[in-house]
Amino acid sequence: MTLTYEEELFRSVLIINLVAAVLYLLIGTLVVAPVRARRREGEEEILRDNRRAYVLRFLVMVLCPVVGPLFFFVSHLLYLTVFRFQVDLDDVVFGKERVRTQQKADENRERNVIPVEEAIAVNDKKSLRMAMMNIIKGEMEDSLASIALALDAEDSESAHYAAAVLSSKLNEFRMDVQKLYGCLKEEPEDQTECEEQLLNQMNSVLRQNVFTKMEQNRFVKMMDQVAETFYAKDPWKITDEQYESVCLRLMEINDFENSGKWCQRLREQYPDRLAAYTCRLKLYFTTRDREAFFGALEELKRSDVVINSETLDMIRIFS
Repeated sequence: MTLTYEEELFRSVLIINLVAAVLYLLIGTLVVAPVRARRREGEEEILRDNRRAYVLRFLVMVLCPVVGPLFFFVSHLLYLTVFRFQVDLDDVVFGKERVRTQQKADENRERNVIPVEEAIAVNDKKSLRMAMMNIIKGEMEDSLASIALALDAEDSESAHYAAAVLSSKLNEFRMDVQKLYGCLKEEPEDQTECEEQLLNQMNSVLRQNVFTKMEQNRFVKMMDQVAETFYAKDPWKITDEQYESVCLRLMEINDFENSGKWCQRLREQYPDRLAAYTCRLKLYFTTRDREAFFGALEELKRSDVVINSETLDMIRIFS
């Protein structure tokens, strides 16, 4: 049976391809791989130089005649001519602490954001939902009051979502407070870490008035007890901000007696701080003690304490 010219050519190509693949396999596995292994003795094996790599290439050459050998030949040629040089990476730092990510502001989203109060007032469901999502994406501990406002929204989806988020955060707060309060009772007399953490954490939530009146009163009285324990251990570790927070929270539940006690302690310990005057002014104004109010106001005017704009407006009104 005589073969045509095309068949003869095809068979010749297959035979030459097979011979080339076999020679490549023999030279690679019997000569090149052992030599490179001896040079890198004691180092990790490089995948492209081991015997398994040559066997895989041999199979590709047999299954893909002409194309397979050409591919490996061209890739090796590119490696020798283009990619052989080592790249100097000495000046390149990959540590995450050296990376600062710059994110472009989403101007369209920021332009369309409105407060929750306005969204509820105009009954804008889309804006209310966007405002809720923006609050939830950030630090929610300081935004619980805004979330609570959404409970009265006409949009049932926003109200339901606000109720779920608020309930979760308040339950988390209750658990944390109970845990820290338990640690406080077991804390040594010379340590005040639990008191400091409790005062700060309780004030951040209680100042937003998101609990029912009964539960708010219970937590504020607990805050007063924690502050008393703190004061008995080391009053000089209590900051003026913590004194002020206890004064204001007690004032909000109409416990003016204990609030006055903490105002006086704040005045004695931090006489040169603005909070020592503003707390008393708020207390005297709330209790309608006119004489004490104007007396504290005169003390503030004669003092060297730096006042803020709110206090300055109050001085202008009552002067």
